[in-house]
Amino acid sequence: MSTPANRFDTAWQAALTHAAQLAAEHNRDVVLTRDLLGRASLLIDDREAPLPADAPGLAEAATAFSEATHPFTGLDPLQTASELFAPELFFDVPELVEVTAPHEGSGRVSTLERTVVGGDWATVTGTESEPPQTRQTRRIALYGFKGGVGRSTATTVLARSLAERGLCVLVVDLDLESPGVSNLLAEPGATPAYGVVDHLVESAVGNAEDLELVARASLDSPKLGNGDIWLAPAAGTTRPGYDYLAKLNRIYTDLPAAVLGGAPTPFAARLEQAIAACEAQVEEKARRPDVVLLDSRAGIHDIAAVTLTRLCDQALLFAVDNPSTWEGYRMLFEQWRRQPAQARLLRDRIRIVAAMFHSAGDIDRLSILRRNAYDIFMKTLYNLPGDEDEEPFLPTKGDVDDKPYAPIPILFGNDLVGLDPLRSRKWPELPFVRAAYREFVDTVETLVQDMYKEQS
Repeated sequence: MSTPANRFDTAWQAALTHAAQLAAEHNRDVVLTRDLLGRASLLIDDREAPLPADAPGLAEAATAFSEATHPFTGLDPLQTASELFAPELFFDVPELVEVTAPHEGSGRVSTLERTVVGGDWATVTGTESEPPQTRQTRRIALYGFKGGVGRSTATTVLARSLAERGLCVLVVDLDLESPGVSNLLAEPGATPAYGVVDHLVESAVGNAEDLELVARASLDSPKLGNGDIWLAPAAGTTRPGYDYLAKLNRIYTDLPAAVLGGAPTPFAARLEQAIAACEAQVEEKARRPDVVLLDSRAGIHDIAAVTLTRLCDQALLFAVDNPSTWEGYRMLFEQWRRQPAQARLLRDRIRIVAAMFHSAGDIDRLSILRRNAYDIFMKTLYNLPGDEDEEPFLPTKGDVDDKPYAPIPILFGNDLVGLDPLRSRKWPELPFVRAAYREFVDTVETLVQDMYKEQS
């Protein structure tokens, strides 16, 4: 019987072992990369003192690595930085995850995932490797692991409520593959000429200046007072020659330093620049936004990863109490748990939202959802290495409303089933809508106030 081939996981473990051996044998930093197909390659940082192609041991190391990781071996199993066109995209990016620190006689080993999805879940703004943004505007992300939980509708209701309190609100539609919130906030043809996708495409070639990215929302809002709602859509106004799909296919790229003559620009930084440009335009047209609502794409996707880990100050995670939802969040939280400092930062900026919550006939249902959320948090984001105190057992009674796992309910009833927000722009004023979202908007408004207190 032939020896079974490696599977994805065993090949990666073998690759990690060989990376550590290479770092020790040459006393150089080593980056272990994994491409879209899961194929691994070794990169040696020899930028200070280039290694010749025939350096002792390199060919043997490449052969041994290939044999140990087959069939998940990269097309170029071992390369040096001096051979790469843009080595900074591998050795000087925040996505690097350190596996072993450098020590006497050995360089450090880091990993770098070159994937369509997942890479940005591991890098969090606010850590030593990714300093926090110094911005005056507070950003709130609305995210659901699964779609169809009413996230965009909740974003619209929240924007209106905050504006009624006199705040200037910017809503950014980051559900680029399935834009939705724009239709709830703007009449057809009332969106700006360009959208977030346009900024990502044009900025890649240094051509983003003077793009019209925001417009005042046309949602009927007679009670806004001094408040404002602005919209930054995913796409610009539909018109002949405007090819949204062609642009969408070209946005998820990191830019090497050679493209614009500066430092390498990862996708996360490009998305940050797009949002900052939208904020600047609102300030130019009216005033600085008090709150920015980021309507994120659902699921495991780079847009969601960047939004939650880098772009927001508070993340509202929409959850329906079923096994698939909790298993999805468990997978995401496990990614964060691998780096305790980042996990601690993230758990303090997230809140669970009980989406489409059916409260009728079961007064214990919210307690059950809270317990399920608590269990996921305990298994992943609490009691981490380095935590000074253990998180206490979930009390059966008492105030835990300020905890990340304490669900904020959005009630759901039969009246909401037939609601068509596109038929009437006054739908947020309907009594049953206000009743369904009352606790949600009140809680988020308190979170906004707390964020500005912390800032001052």
